[in-house]
Amino acid sequence: MKHLVLYGLQNCDTVRKARTWLAQNGIAHEFHDFKKSGVPEGALRRWLEALGQAELVNRRGTTWRQLDPAAQAAVVDSASAQALLLAHPSAIRRPVAEWPDGAITAGFSEAAWAERQKAGASA
Repeated sequence: MKHLVLYGLQNCDTVRKARTWLAQNGIAHEFHDFKKSGVPEGALRRWLEALGQAELVNRRGTTWRQLDPAAQAAVVDSASAQALLLAHPSAIRRPVAEWPDGAITAGFSEAAWAERQKAGASA
């Protein structure tokens, strides 16, 4: 992979902040909208392998809170998380970024992304 791929929902405030930050810092990226294009199953497997279900499942969001308690309790490993996230893409912590160096991150932190950009520039 030679460029940044950002995954999320176009109308998500955090995704908008991340995309604005990328634009302001002149970082080219491809955006993949879950609503328009779905969640790529192979990518979801990579994310779960890299981050684990505890980091990838957004347990603080509206989608999670609206799930039946039994559905929430059923998310115990990567396989059960994958099934849930394919059925409810809005439960994925956003944005998910696949960086040019192969790293995968979930969520947006301006400080962490700036540090990543600085480290990448000096590499």
